[in-house]
Amino acid sequence: MLQASLFAVGDPGVDQTTTAERIHLDERSWVDLYRCAVRGTNDTLEKLCAQPGWMSGTRQMYDRMVTDPREMKWFRAGATDPHPLLIEVRRWLESLYTTQLSTEVQFGGVALNHYRSGNDSVTWHRDRELRHPDQSLVAILTMGAQRPFRIRRFGGGPSIDCSPASGDVVVMGGACQMEWEHAVPKVGRAIGPRLSASWRWAPDNSHLRFNEDGYFTSRAWRPTAS
Repeated sequence: MLQASLFAVGDPGVDQTTTAERIHLDERSWVDLYRCAVRGTNDTLEKLCAQPGWMSGTRQMYDRMVTDPREMKWFRAGATDPHPLLIEVRRWLESLYTTQLSTEVQFGGVALNHYRSGNDSVTWHRDRELRHPDQSLVAILTMGAQRPFRIRRFGGGPSIDCSPASGDVVVMGGACQMEWEHAVPKVGRAIGPRLSASWRWAPDNSHLRFNEDGYFTSRAWRPTAS
């Protein structure tokens, strides 16, 4: 069972009065943090994790095959988001950034990443499908356990930790996916599950250039054990 906070329980919904704390990474890249923006995330996590269709990816690394230490599920653009709360969050963010950027923002499909315990993780990476140099958005809703979410300049160096809690939203914008990278490292203690829902947008529609199922072409995908 999840250790529930007061905000993570209750009826799912978005607090649309929440304002962002903006971190300027450099003159072209920024991160917006919306703390306690979404209610009812623990119940939503449990329902989403109970749904079938979770996949794990395996890729070649040097002379061996390595399985990604997390589960993933993808709903391509045009498909129905798998929970009403995710629809509400997406519409809220689209409205916010359409106003801020003075251009219509419509996210692509939603990706769900399930970190089952502190042993699951994702290494340093960029969302490289987003190629627009000045404007792109990656929005991530966290549900479940609070754990590190680190951002650093591409190639190495010191990092910042956004440490989103259940119901927090992180939005990486500007040239963040060109010049910065992010990671969810392993946690060396007992910790509950974390589920993230992420949406992507770029004005050149590079966020729509996926395979039909949205999974990385460098991996072989198979269903995880239920």
